[in-house]
Amino acid sequence: MSALNFSVTLYVVIISISFVFGEKTVVCNYETKSHIREGQGKFDISALEPALQYCTHLIYGYAAIKDDTLKLVPLNEQFDVIKDNYRHVTDLKRKYPKLKVLLSVGGNEDVNGEDGEKNLKYREVLETSTRRLAFVNSAHTLIKGFGFDGIDLAWEFPETKPKKIKSGLGAFWSGLKHKIAGESVIDENAEQHREQFTSLVKELKSAFRPDNLLVTLTVLPNVNSTVYYDPRALAPYLDLIVLHAFDFYTPERNKKLADFPSPLYELIDRRNDENVDAWVKYWINNGAPANKLVLGIPTYGRTWKLDSDTSSVDSLPLTELEGPGDPGPLTKEAGLLSYAEICTKVEHQQGVKGGSTPTQFKRVPDSTKRRGPYAYRLPDENEEGGIWIAYEDPESAATKGAYVKNKGLAGIAVDDLTLDDFKGICGHNKYAILKAAVSAL
Repeated sequence: MSALNFSVTLYVVIISISFVFGEKTVVCNYETKSHIREGQGKFDISALEPALQYCTHLIYGYAAIKDDTLKLVPLNEQFDVIKDNYRHVTDLKRKYPKLKVLLSVGGNEDVNGEDGEKNLKYREVLETSTRRLAFVNSAHTLIKGFGFDGIDLAWEFPETKPKKIKSGLGAFWSGLKHKIAGESVIDENAEQHREQFTSLVKELKSAFRPDNLLVTLTVLPNVNSTVYYDPRALAPYLDLIVLHAFDFYTPERNKKLADFPSPLYELIDRRNDENVDAWVKYWINNGAPANKLVLGIPTYGRTWKLDSDTSSVDSLPLTELEGPGDPGPLTKEAGLLSYAEICTKVEHQQGVKGGSTPTQFKRVPDSTKRRGPYAYRLPDENEEGGIWIAYEDPESAATKGAYVKNKGLAGIAVDDLTLDDFKGICGHNKYAILKAAVSAL
């Protein structure tokens, strides 16, 4: 071999190795409840394909735990099994052979019981080895039977109670109260459930390993990681850990108070654990390797109605609001707007297909790269129409993608594809949030 040929061969080998080891994980969440939407908001299998060229993993949401047997079952048997959507999705691997498709359980979509007893079955299944074994065996059967590549545990542990933002004397007395009385107890058996969840993950991995099936964890918003997860003990048995570090403030949890739902870094006069960077540091500092951590990026915004007395939104967070904003035309869910719904409201008309001139909205970009953008419209002369929106856009998604790259994390998780601009109506081509985050990696 000549020196030139050897050099060229070596160069190609080095480039190939760099590509393989430098590739980032891109998890794409697909929430199937979107199939019930109508018109432009309806999402079907054909809408997935333009995104899959960017995805390394597709998480199908969601499966459920059966109330009486505590086994893993389809959440919507009519759609998932009878209409064969499970098969339609896993069959996509024929066209995208590198894609891994996982079935996720929970995700705050498998709801039963009232507040206080809500989703108690997710703790009950942990509490004995017999129940865990029944769950593991049922999961293995369901995953293998429909051609999934593994399971994602979006486990429905109890959420923390929403807390009011206080300052000055109010913050002092609140802090003193918590020092004396402690935080309110949501789960009296939290320590046992933490240990039992680790046991469940170990048992799942042991059962799945012979078939090379994956086990991943999605940490849901407003679930206290310090209470329910042992990062060092869990990490060896998990292939990926997806951090849904967003929705710290939502109009459902915080009806009278609006703030940024997904800040990248700590903001002034806020709780120090309600930001992306705090979550990432917690998991790394407590034993989770950075190369297994995946950062969740939302594709939507949260909305609140502005009070008729509101004349300015210069001082954040906003208080004394009127609850969730009105449902959007596509998603039809109060307090939530997809990126496509937001861009047609608040961005310039240029490049927007079918959009109306959003002269009534003021958009405030994120020059700090810490909090994300927001937009608002003050109430009109009839004291109606006031709305405040905090959301993710392509620029803020790219900022989070760059954060992932700089921190050496495994990658990003877009939550979810059905709320991104999957039809390209915003003038950025299809899947603007996904593409912007991927490009920054």
